[in-house]
Amino acid sequence: MEKSIESIWKQGFLDKNAMVAPRLNNLYNQKSIHIIDKFKRMFKINLNALVVFSFFILVISFLVKIPVMGVMMFLLLNTLVIVNKRLLKGLNQIDKNVSSYQYLKSFDAWMQKQIAVNAKMSRYIYPYIFIAMISGFGLSSSFRQTLHRIFGDYQPYMISGIPVYWVSAMLAIVILLALLGGRIYKWDLNLVYGGILRKLEELIRDMEDLRAE
Repeated sequence: MEKSIESIWKQGFLDKNAMVAPRLNNLYNQKSIHIIDKFKRMFKINLNALVVFSFFILVISFLVKIPVMGVMMFLLLNTLVIVNKRLLKGLNQIDKNVSSYQYLKSFDAWMQKQIAVNAKMSRYIYPYIFIAMISGFGLSSSFRQTLHRIFGDYQPYMISGIPVYWVSAMLAIVILLALLGGRIYKWDLNLVYGGILRKLEELIRDMEDLRAE
């Protein structure tokens, strides 16, 4: 029968012959349970929040007459949810017939893979978001009217009907977002999961120090 996470922790993170006080062993086991449970709970909540937000932004985009942006953002957010739900299945497939220390190491390896996948995707996600916003507002008649009220009859420099400076600026932003996408994602990740990741790293390091003694 497959073991529950709680039964794994009961084995402890050290060898049976390790001379460590049972209370200390139990303390690290409880910390392990707390970290993984908290991450799973937050991860599922965030995925559900993305789904809800995707529908919210879709409805709002139609109300304010920028449906192109709403549809593009809806597709993006739900794609992210699908990818990360598949990654979550990998977490549930980690072998539970091991000690808590080995399970934590497997969890950390899964986490690093998940971060790597999302960081790679972010090189395309942030440029996509920018393009979605530009497309949505650019095709909006009300937005064009607002620009006309601000800039009057200003005509941008055109070559073959293409506003060169505008296109060049947008291209530069897209390239910059592509280059910085991974860093932006990790900054965002740190805001949401930074506390958990630091505690996980500290816990594994402490366990390894005790195992080495």
